[in-house]
Amino acid sequence: MMTLTAADGHKFQAFEAGNVNAPRGLVVVQEIFGVNAHIRNVAERLAGFGYRVMAPAMFDRVSPGMELDYSAEGVEAGRNTRAKIPEDKALLDLEATAAAFAGKPVGIIGYCWGGSLAWDAAIGTKLFKAANCWYGGGIAAKKDAKPNCPVQMHFGAEDHGIPTSDVEAIKAAQPGVEVFVYAGAQHGFGCEARASYSQKDWELAELRSMAFFAEHLR
Repeated sequence: MMTLTAADGHKFQAFEAGNVNAPRGLVVVQEIFGVNAHIRNVAERLAGFGYRVMAPAMFDRVSPGMELDYSAEGVEAGRNTRAKIPEDKALLDLEATAAAFAGKPVGIIGYCWGGSLAWDAAIGTKLFKAANCWYGGGIAAKKDAKPNCPVQMHFGAEDHGIPTSDVEAIKAAQPGVEVFVYAGAQHGFGCEARASYSQKDWELAELRSMAFFAEHLR
């Protein structure tokens, strides 16, 4: 873990993986469960593609060091904590994380809440060269905003928290954004710790994500 400082003076932790001298960087944005074992695993795995990776602890503004499991209690605690973090403050933390790469090309990839935050970063900053959003439930409400970088999105067709109508609305509003929908996949299909995990869909979505970053983070 390393300590970063946002523009408003807030200090927070970020999990770091990969070679500090890697030519490209990725910001991995957590679900509503904190920078837990799953997110650390994601960071380590993506670092293996030749990236320096940082996963900022977005909950540190409210509850430093919070890590949750995927139980009903974990979901409730995560939702309650997320609700206490203003969007503009979350964006400050993402901007500080991007700045920590010292000018190297940086992409952002987020899951669940992090998928929505990755979209916020694409439309609210100009610090990222590419953004990748996995099942972000908050994207549809901001579907008409203009992204400042290329964006790719991934949704499960059986995600009961993100209606198919929302995904279609995003597609219609953002013809320049790559949107992939995985038949039979549920919310959180890319997380091995969830009951909804789907290995084949996770493998395809990650393959597409890394090809996307390879293209745009040159």
